[in-house]
Amino acid sequence: MNIGNEGMGTMAADDALSEPCRYWIGVVSATHVKRGVAGGFAQLCHGKSAPLRRMRKNDWLIYYSPRTEMAQGKALQAFTAIGQVADDSVYEFQMSESFVPFRRNIHYRPSREVKIADLLDQLSFTRGNRNWGYSFRYGHFEIGGEDFLIIARAMLEDAGLSI
Repeated sequence: MNIGNEGMGTMAADDALSEPCRYWIGVVSATHVKRGVAGGFAQLCHGKSAPLRRMRKNDWLIYYSPRTEMAQGKALQAFTAIGQVADDSVYEFQMSESFVPFRRNIHYRPSREVKIADLLDQLSFTRGNRNWGYSFRYGHFEIGGEDFLIIARAMLEDAGLSI
């Protein structure tokens, strides 16, 4: 599985599941995801540190965006970005005088947006579940390696990366 950028290395399909890393979903509006991708950082659950501290260097993060904008945006229900945790640092970043959220550095991969509807029957955490969106309400949760590969293939293959 080649999920690296130039200079970022490559990963064989078997290695993706055997490396000591974990796989995470972060739930964030698409506009906020774009800010994170542009800045090379992750910010989750309204800036809380706990979800970021659960992740370790080399873990993978896939963003799911229920909407285009946080409150009033259009429904999107898509996986919108994928990246690998760059280091072990969780840090504060002052966005305004009254808002100082926590962030983590992420190496994002070029990818395409993938509607979750296309994958519902394939993912273990949604398959056969009428209420599949419930786990997304927590804002951050761990998924298994097989689910990660299904989502990563859908997001990366059409972006010109081999898997």
